[in-house]
Amino acid sequence: MQRRVSAPDIDFDAIRAELGISEEYGAQAQDEAEHIVDAHAGTREDHTALPFVTIDPPTSMDLDQAVHLTTDADGYVVDYAIADVGALVVPEGELDQESRRRGTTYYFPDGSVPLHPRALSEGAGSLLPDQVRPAVLWTIRVDHAGAVVDVKVRRSTVRSVAKLNYAGVSADAASGTLHPSIAALPEFGDLRRRAGLERGAIDLDLPEQDVVRDASGAWTLQLAPRYDSDLWNAQLSLLTGMCAGTIMRDAGIGLLRTVPPAAPDAVAKVRALATALGLSWPVDQPAGKFLSGLPDDAPTTLAMMAGASGLLRGSDYLALPADSTPTTTEHAGVGGAYAHVTAPLRRLGDRFATEVCLSVTTGVEIPEWVRSALPTLPKLLRSADALGSKADRLSIDLAESVVLADEVGNEYDAVVTHAPKEQRPAQIFLADHAVIAPCTGDLVPAQQLRVRLVLADPSSRKVEFEPV
Repeated sequence: MQRRVSAPDIDFDAIRAELGISEEYGAQAQDEAEHIVDAHAGTREDHTALPFVTIDPPTSMDLDQAVHLTTDADGYVVDYAIADVGALVVPEGELDQESRRRGTTYYFPDGSVPLHPRALSEGAGSLLPDQVRPAVLWTIRVDHAGAVVDVKVRRSTVRSVAKLNYAGVSADAASGTLHPSIAALPEFGDLRRRAGLERGAIDLDLPEQDVVRDASGAWTLQLAPRYDSDLWNAQLSLLTGMCAGTIMRDAGIGLLRTVPPAAPDAVAKVRALATALGLSWPVDQPAGKFLSGLPDDAPTTLAMMAGASGLLRGSDYLALPADSTPTTTEHAGVGGAYAHVTAPLRRLGDRFATEVCLSVTTGVEIPEWVRSALPTLPKLLRSADALGSKADRLSIDLAESVVLADEVGNEYDAVVTHAPKEQRPAQIFLADHAVIAPCTGDLVPAQQLRVRLVLADPSSRKVEFEPV
């Protein structure tokens, strides 16, 4: 049995200070969050009789989405309630301005720094169980082939009846005891995933690192657990995001999440990698279908998934109407138009995109505070995404360097995920210790080898291996 490396303590405060991320929102913004008023309280439809449920990590309190899924003779009816943050934040008020400065919720192994003060994000705005909450309700009809046939969006009041988690939902699905509100979720999730592959969606199944405290309270690295329920639930968000993207693209106004189609040379590189690894990839088979058919946990699959990330370069945000003809209005990863609308408690742009969708679908004028903000949002969101990615990377780098600090000289089994390129060394993956790190040597993807740890320096947050 492999020994799990760990550290008694890791201090992430220095990273937060370095990045300028804190929970200091300012007195006025904090006061607004603690004295929330629903701006649309008198015009909502009452859907509190629908038994919505939420599916989130067990410790999450910022619950953006609640679902009620049914079937009928024509297919599926998805009722997807999203926290109505747009009704709770005063347009251009101090809380609004503070959220624009932040852009997103930032996550660290020892906790999050929310986009909005917790009084809103984990209180008045959160779809907590047994609480009547303002929401934006998407009702989406999907036929038996997985295609959308109708979409309705309106402001509503809802009540969640249960706070579920991914492990529990997967266990319930396996035992045939799913909550009635999501009894059809497994078949619906699988159907929508297959439909996505048919339209050219690409799902990169790469290992995700988690830094967690073990039972003794020590910090350790592990691979994020993967549950079928997570994949099924993701299809609800993808479905809603694609409906929102289509609404705004067709109306010519809104905020899209875009990824351009892969350049021919990028596709050629990935095909060359498949050939080098001895994998058969039919010329007429889309990349997403090819990748989805690879065997789980094979070294060649890990290398292919890592290499295929080059097919999804150039992710961006596009505000419509655009100043010039956009390169693309589509998201190559999902195979269509797409927008973020399902996590407004945690992402800034969702609040504005949701308001556009509400206005377009109900035939009312888009609020001026939304119109004036749209051109400014892509830059804000790019900056927030970059800072969030940096926070993730620095946290992982620190954790790896600390837990491995006393392991220098030890040897491990590894798989190469990336070959060396220009000034960048090869990257290796240590599955037994959930470490992804640079390694010297002229290595090739999918190569399995024995490596030695030669550097683990918490002060520089650097780790390095060499072949044995």
